[in-house]
Amino acid sequence: MKGVVFTEFLDMVRSVHSEDLLDAVLDDAAPPNGGAYTAVGTYDHHEMTNLVVAYAKHTQTTVPEALRTFGVHLLGRFHDRFPRFFAVDGVFAFLADVNAVIHVEVHKLYSDAELPQLNVLERTETTMTVLYRSSRHLEDLAEGLIVGAVAYFGEPMRIERQPHESGGVQFRLVRESVP
Repeated sequence: MKGVVFTEFLDMVRSVHSEDLLDAVLDDAAPPNGGAYTAVGTYDHHEMTNLVVAYAKHTQTTVPEALRTFGVHLLGRFHDRFPRFFAVDGVFAFLADVNAVIHVEVHKLYSDAELPQLNVLERTETTMTVLYRSSRHLEDLAEGLIVGAVAYFGEPMRIERQPHESGGVQFRLVRESVP
């Protein structure tokens, strides 16, 4: 897993909570490098799992909720760092660009990155169904990123989630009418 995910997670813990909480999370997770991650490094994704478990414990939340919270935060950070990817006509266009545009650019920067797949299964004016697949099974993080994108674009959406026969997770976004 690319180090940028680790550095953004640690920054979230520090900025949303405190340096003390970050120290407690690092103490509990006991990463092999003591928590010294670089954005361009590559690390075992199990280290992220340990960090999230420790964070959930210290914030008295569940691991899925901690991952969703991080996903929303991470979407905001991606916007800050890469605003050109957000210059599209809404959340449907943004999600459709993840594999075809965004991940292509990520591979240019990090040729060894093992990225999840987000494939569009269906798209109409009012609904979009995407399939998330990853060997790391970070479906809750993906959901948080989607929730963050919906919030960023300000489109009222209902997000439904269910397992997919492929072993991935299917997210269905439905535009809600504004009264």
